[in-house]
Amino acid sequence: MLQAPVIGISRHRLSVDGEGVTTLVAFHGCPLRCRYCLNAQCLRPDGVLREVTTDELAEELAVDNLYFLATGGGVTFGGGEPCLRSAFIEELVSLIDSRWCINIETSLNVDRRHLERLLPLVHQWIVDIKDVNPIIYLQYTGQDNALVIDNLSWLLSHNGMADRLTIRLPHIPNHNTDADVQASRFRMEEMGVRHFDEFDYILPKNT
Repeated sequence: MLQAPVIGISRHRLSVDGEGVTTLVAFHGCPLRCRYCLNAQCLRPDGVLREVTTDELAEELAVDNLYFLATGGGVTFGGGEPCLRSAFIEELVSLIDSRWCINIETSLNVDRRHLERLLPLVHQWIVDIKDVNPIIYLQYTGQDNALVIDNLSWLLSHNGMADRLTIRLPHIPNHNTDADVQASRFRMEEMGVRHFDEFDYILPKNT
C-alpha cells in the first residue's frame, strides 16, 4: 500500500478542474519554482496537510460516488506536480470505481516514465504550459522547458489525445505579453493542440 503527502483535498468542485463534480487531490512537491506560485505550500517542508495511503484516499473519495456518476465527474490530481506521484495514482485508480473520470493538472516537466504509467489511466490532461518561449519559461519557473515540449509531443502522438488535452496559457504580469501568449498558442496549434484555456494571473497588490 503506497503513501503520499497531500497539501489539500477539495470536494464538490463543479466544472473547475474537469467535467461534472470533482474532488481535487493536491500533492506536495514540484520540480518548478514559479515566481507567482499559486500553491506555494507544495514546496514548503511544513506544507504537508497529511500523509495518506491509497486505501484511505479511495475510501474518502467514495463518499461522493453518486455525485461523480450522476454528473460524469470524478477525481482531479493536482499539486504541486501530481505526475511525480504516478505510482500512487496507479494504485489508487485500481481501488476506485472505474466509471469515474480521472483528470490531471500538470506542467509535464517530469520524466517520461511517469507519463507512460499514467497514460492508460487519465481521461483528461490539463497542461499548464506557462510559455513556450524557453527564456520566458526559465525566468518564470527556474527550469528549462525542452522536456515539457518533448513530453507534449509524445502525448499528442497517441490516437485521440488532442481531444483529451487542454493547454492552459496564462498571461503572466512582468513575464510575458499578449504577443508571447499568442505565439505560444500558435506553436501548440502547429503541434496539434485543439483546446486552450487563456487567463490572466491576478497578483496580490503587495507582489
